[in-house]
Amino acid sequence: MDINEVHFIYFSPTRTSKQVGEAIVRGTGLTNVVTTNLTLHTAEVDIPENTLTVIAVPVYGGKVAPLAMERLQGIRASGSPVVLVVVYGNRAYEKALIELDAFASAQGFKVIAGATFVGEHSYSTEQNPIAPGRPDANDLQYAEEFGAKIRTKINAAVDMEHLYPVDVNRIQRPRQPFLPLFKFLRRVIKLRKSGVPLPRVPEVNAELCTHCGVCAVHCPSGAILKGDECNTVAEKCIKCCACVKGCSFKARTYDTPFASLLSDCFVRQKEDRIIL
Repeated sequence: MDINEVHFIYFSPTRTSKQVGEAIVRGTGLTNVVTTNLTLHTAEVDIPENTLTVIAVPVYGGKVAPLAMERLQGIRASGSPVVLVVVYGNRAYEKALIELDAFASAQGFKVIAGATFVGEHSYSTEQNPIAPGRPDANDLQYAEEFGAKIRTKINAAVDMEHLYPVDVNRIQRPRQPFLPLFKFLRRVIKLRKSGVPLPRVPEVNAELCTHCGVCAVHCPSGAILKGDECNTVAEKCIKCCACVKGCSFKARTYDTPFASLLSDCFVRQKEDRIIL
Protein backbone atom coordinates (compact mmCIF):
# COMPACT_ATOMS: atom_id res chain seq x y z
CA MET A 1 0.00 0.00 0.00
CA ASP A 2 1.03 3.58 -0.57
CA ILE A 3 2.36 5.39 2.51
CA ASN A 4 4.71 8.22 1.56
CA GLU A 5 4.74 10.39 4.68
CA VAL A 6 5.58 9.85 8.34
CA HIS A 7 4.47 12.15 11.14
CA PHE A 8 6.73 11.99 14.20
CA ILE A 9 5.09 13.15 17.44
CA TYR A 10 7.03 13.22 20.68
CA PHE A 11 7.27 14.51 24.23
CA SER A 12 10.88 14.35 25.42
CA PRO A 13 12.23 16.70 28.12
CA THR A 14 15.65 14.98 28.25
CA ARG A 15 15.70 13.89 24.57
CA THR A 16 15.75 10.11 25.11
CA SER A 17 12.32 9.53 23.54
CA LYS A 18 13.21 11.95 20.76
CA GLN A 19 16.37 10.02 19.87
CA VAL A 20 14.58 6.67 19.76
CA GLY A 21 11.70 8.02 17.69
CA GLU A 22 14.02 9.73 15.22
CA ALA A 23 15.92 6.46 14.70
CA ILE A 24 12.69 4.58 14.00
CA VAL A 25 11.66 7.24 11.48
CA ARG A 26 15.05 7.00 9.76
CA GLY A 27 14.66 3.26 9.56
CA THR A 28 11.40 3.54 7.62
CA GLY A 29 13.27 5.17 4.78
CA LEU A 30 10.45 7.67 4.33
CA THR A 31 11.89 11.09 3.47
CA ASN A 32 8.72 13.16 3.78
CA VAL A 33 8.77 13.69 7.55
CA VAL A 34 6.54 16.01 9.58
CA THR A 35 7.51 16.55 13.23
CA THR A 36 5.35 17.71 16.12
CA ASN A 37 7.22 18.39 19.35
CA LEU A 38 4.84 18.40 22.31
CA THR A 39 7.55 18.89 24.93
CA LEU A 40 6.86 22.59 25.43
CA HIS A 41 3.35 23.09 24.08
CA THR A 42 0.19 21.43 22.82
CA ALA A 43 -0.81 21.09 19.18
CA GLU A 44 -3.98 20.38 17.22
CA VAL A 45 -3.20 17.85 14.49
CA ASP A 46 -5.40 15.75 12.20
CA ILE A 47 -3.47 12.87 10.65
CA PRO A 48 -4.40 11.84 7.08
CA GLU A 49 -5.20 8.17 6.48
CA ASN A 50 -2.20 7.59 4.20
CA THR A 51 0.31 8.91 6.76
CA LEU A 52 2.30 6.74 9.15
CA THR A 53 2.55 8.22 12.65
CA VAL A 54 5.24 7.47 15.21
CA ILE A 55 4.47 8.57 18.79
CA ALA A 56 7.30 8.43 21.36
CA VAL A 57 6.86 9.36 25.01
CA PRO A 58 8.68 8.77 28.33
CA VAL A 59 7.47 6.66 31.23
CA TYR A 60 7.22 8.28 34.67
CA GLY A 61 6.49 5.94 37.57
CA GLY A 62 5.26 3.14 35.33
CA LYS A 63 2.82 5.33 33.37
CA VAL A 64 3.01 7.61 30.37
CA ALA A 65 4.19 11.00 31.61
CA PRO A 66 0.92 12.75 32.57
CA LEU A 67 1.88 15.98 30.83
CA ALA A 68 2.58 14.01 27.64
CA MET A 69 -0.88 12.44 27.78
CA GLU A 70 -2.39 15.87 28.31
CA ARG A 71 -0.62 17.33 25.29
CA LEU A 72 -1.48 14.39 23.06
CA GLN A 73 -5.20 15.18 23.39
CA GLY A 74 -5.12 17.37 20.29
CA ILE A 75 -3.85 14.57 18.03
CA ARG A 76 -6.56 12.86 16.00
CA ALA A 77 -6.74 10.38 13.12
CA SER A 78 -9.24 8.53 10.95
CA GLY A 79 -7.89 5.02 10.86
CA SER A 80 -4.30 5.91 9.94
CA PRO A 81 -1.49 3.58 11.12
CA VAL A 82 0.53 4.43 14.21
CA VAL A 83 3.63 3.09 15.93
CA LEU A 84 3.66 3.54 19.71
CA VAL A 85 6.93 3.86 21.63
CA VAL A 86 7.47 4.23 25.37
CA VAL A 87 10.90 4.93 26.83
CA TYR A 88 11.62 4.05 30.45
CA GLY A 89 14.56 4.37 32.83
CA ASN A 90 15.54 0.69 33.15
CA ARG A 91 13.16 -0.09 36.05
CA ALA A 92 9.79 -0.94 34.48
CA TYR A 93 7.27 0.55 32.08
CA GLU A 94 4.42 -1.39 33.73
CA LYS A 95 1.21 -0.55 31.80
CA ALA A 96 2.46 2.54 29.99
CA LEU A 97 2.35 0.97 26.52
CA ILE A 98 -1.17 -0.36 27.10
CA GLU A 99 -2.21 3.09 28.34
CA LEU A 100 -0.82 4.72 25.20
CA ASP A 101 -2.52 2.08 23.03
CA ALA A 102 -5.92 2.79 24.59
CA PHE A 103 -5.45 6.50 24.01
CA ALA A 104 -4.32 6.13 20.38
CA SER A 105 -7.18 3.79 19.53
CA ALA A 106 -9.70 6.21 21.04
CA GLN A 107 -8.21 9.01 18.94
CA GLY A 108 -8.85 7.08 15.72
CA PHE A 109 -5.48 5.42 15.07
CA LYS A 110 -4.82 1.84 14.00
CA VAL A 111 -1.92 0.56 16.12
CA ILE A 112 0.30 -1.51 13.80
CA ALA A 113 3.44 -1.73 15.97
CA GLY A 114 4.71 -0.99 19.47
CA ALA A 115 8.02 -0.79 21.28
CA THR A 116 9.56 -0.33 24.70
CA PHE A 117 13.04 1.19 24.80
CA VAL A 118 15.39 2.02 27.64
CA GLY A 119 16.64 5.57 28.11
CA GLU A 120 18.82 7.15 30.78
CA HIS A 121 16.67 7.77 33.83
CA SER A 122 15.81 11.37 34.65
CA TYR A 123 17.31 10.88 38.12
CA SER A 124 20.59 9.46 36.78
CA THR A 125 23.77 11.25 37.86
CA GLU A 126 27.49 10.48 37.90
CA GLN A 127 27.14 9.39 41.54
CA ASN A 128 24.00 7.33 40.89
CA PRO A 129 24.00 6.17 37.27
CA ILE A 130 20.74 4.67 36.03
CA ALA A 131 20.99 3.36 32.46
CA PRO A 132 23.63 6.00 31.69
CA GLY A 133 24.11 6.89 28.04
CA ARG A 134 21.03 5.11 26.81
CA PRO A 135 19.74 5.03 24.21
CA ASP A 136 23.22 4.04 23.04
CA ALA A 137 24.43 3.11 19.55
CA ASN A 138 23.00 -0.41 19.85
CA ASP A 139 19.61 0.91 20.94
CA LEU A 140 19.46 3.34 18.04
CA GLN A 141 20.53 0.70 15.54
CA TYR A 142 17.79 -1.59 16.85
CA ALA A 143 15.32 1.30 16.52
CA GLU A 144 16.33 1.82 12.89
CA GLU A 145 15.93 -1.89 12.19
CA PHE A 146 12.49 -1.71 13.78
CA GLY A 147 11.64 1.16 11.44
CA ALA A 148 12.70 -0.91 8.44
CA LYS A 149 10.46 -3.78 9.58
CA ILE A 150 7.54 -1.39 9.89
CA ARG A 151 8.09 -0.22 6.31
CA THR A 152 8.22 -3.85 5.14
CA LYS A 153 4.92 -4.58 6.91
CA ILE A 154 3.28 -1.58 5.26
CA ASN A 155 4.59 -2.45 1.80
CA ALA A 156 3.33 -6.02 2.15
CA ALA A 157 -0.25 -4.88 2.83
CA VAL A 158 -2.53 -4.57 -0.19
CA ASP A 159 -4.61 -1.86 1.44
CA MET A 160 -5.37 -0.37 4.85
CA GLU A 161 -7.80 -3.17 5.63
CA HIS A 162 -4.97 -5.71 5.29
CA LEU A 163 -2.52 -3.66 7.36
CA TYR A 164 -3.24 -5.61 10.50
CA PRO A 165 -3.21 -4.09 13.99
CA VAL A 166 -1.25 -5.54 16.91
CA ASP A 167 -2.12 -6.25 20.52
CA VAL A 168 0.62 -4.44 22.41
CA ASN A 169 -0.30 -6.40 25.53
CA ARG A 170 1.41 -9.38 23.89
CA ILE A 171 4.82 -7.68 23.66
CA GLN A 172 7.60 -9.67 25.31
CA ARG A 173 8.61 -8.24 28.66
CA PRO A 174 12.31 -7.69 29.42
CA ARG A 175 13.96 -10.10 31.81
CA GLN A 176 13.74 -8.96 35.43
CA PRO A 177 15.78 -10.84 38.08
CA PHE A 178 13.70 -11.32 41.20
CA LEU A 179 16.24 -10.42 43.89
CA PRO A 180 17.03 -6.85 42.70
CA LEU A 181 13.32 -6.15 42.33
CA PHE A 182 12.59 -7.55 45.80
CA LYS A 183 15.42 -5.45 47.26
CA PHE A 184 14.07 -2.34 45.56
CA LEU A 185 10.51 -2.86 46.79
CA ARG A 186 11.69 -3.58 50.32
CA ARG A 187 13.82 -0.44 50.41
CA VAL A 188 11.00 1.69 48.97
CA ILE A 189 8.65 0.50 51.71
CA LYS A 190 11.30 1.23 54.34
CA LEU A 191 11.89 4.70 52.88
CA ARG A 192 8.21 5.57 52.91
CA LYS A 193 7.76 4.32 56.46
CA SER A 194 10.72 6.38 57.62
CA GLY A 195 8.89 9.61 56.87
CA VAL A 196 11.95 11.12 55.20
CA PRO A 197 10.66 14.07 53.13
CA LEU A 198 11.24 13.77 49.41
CA PRO A 199 12.39 16.82 47.44
CA ARG A 200 9.57 18.40 45.48
CA VAL A 201 11.81 20.42 43.14
CA PRO A 202 15.48 20.56 42.16
CA GLU A 203 17.82 22.54 44.40
CA VAL A 204 19.66 25.56 43.01
CA ASN A 205 23.12 26.79 43.95
CA ALA A 206 22.68 30.54 43.62
CA GLU A 207 26.44 31.06 43.48
CA LEU A 208 26.72 28.88 40.38
CA CYS A 209 23.57 30.12 38.63
CA THR A 210 24.34 32.70 35.92
CA HIS A 211 20.66 33.37 35.12
CA CYS A 212 21.29 32.37 31.52
CA GLY A 213 17.68 31.20 31.28
CA VAL A 214 18.38 27.82 29.68
CA CYS A 215 16.48 26.01 32.44
CA ALA A 216 13.44 28.23 31.94
CA VAL A 217 13.49 27.67 28.18
CA HIS A 218 13.68 23.89 28.50
CA CYS A 219 11.23 23.40 31.37
CA PRO A 220 8.25 21.62 29.77
CA SER A 221 5.76 22.63 32.45
CA GLY A 222 6.68 26.29 32.83
CA ALA A 223 7.81 25.77 36.42
CA ILE A 224 10.84 28.07 35.99
CA LEU A 225 10.50 31.71 35.00
CA LYS A 226 13.08 33.69 33.07
CA GLY A 227 14.78 36.09 35.50
CA ASP A 228 13.80 33.97 38.50
CA GLU A 229 15.88 30.89 37.71
CA CYS A 230 16.77 30.14 41.32
CA ASN A 231 13.16 29.24 42.08
CA THR A 232 10.93 26.43 40.84
CA VAL A 233 7.15 26.34 41.17
CA ALA A 234 6.55 23.06 43.00
CA GLU A 235 2.96 22.73 41.81
CA LYS A 236 4.12 22.74 38.19
CA CYS A 237 7.36 20.73 38.46
CA ILE A 238 7.08 17.24 36.91
CA LYS A 239 10.56 16.15 38.10
CA CYS A 240 11.75 15.44 34.57
CA CYS A 241 15.13 16.97 35.45
CA ALA A 242 15.47 18.68 32.08
CA CYS A 243 16.70 21.74 33.97
CA VAL A 244 19.29 19.69 35.85
CA LYS A 245 20.67 17.95 32.78
CA GLY A 246 20.58 21.11 30.68
CA CYS A 247 22.49 23.37 33.09
CA SER A 248 26.06 23.84 31.85
CA PHE A 249 27.10 25.34 35.18
CA LYS A 250 25.83 22.47 37.36
CA ALA A 251 23.77 24.95 39.34
CA ARG A 252 20.77 22.61 39.58
CA THR A 253 20.60 19.22 41.32
CA TYR A 254 17.79 16.87 42.23
CA ASP A 255 18.95 14.84 45.20
CA THR A 256 16.26 12.23 45.70
CA PRO A 257 16.86 8.99 47.64
CA PHE A 258 15.15 7.14 44.79
CA ALA A 259 18.19 7.81 42.62
CA SER A 260 20.45 5.62 44.77
CA LEU A 261 17.74 2.96 45.07
CA LEU A 262 17.31 2.73 41.32
CA SER A 263 21.03 2.82 40.70
CA ASP A 264 21.74 0.05 43.21
CA CYS A 265 18.87 -2.25 42.31
CA PHE A 266 18.73 -1.98 38.53
CA VAL A 267 22.35 -2.25 37.44
CA ARG A 268 21.59 -4.92 34.87
CA GLN A 269 20.57 -3.25 31.64
CA LYS A 270 17.20 -4.26 30.22
CA GLU A 271 16.56 -5.08 26.58
CA ASP A 272 14.48 -3.10 24.13
CA ARG A 273 11.37 -4.93 22.91
CA ILE A 274 9.22 -4.58 19.79
CA ILE A 275 5.99 -6.02 18.44
CA LEU A 276 4.57 -5.73 14.93
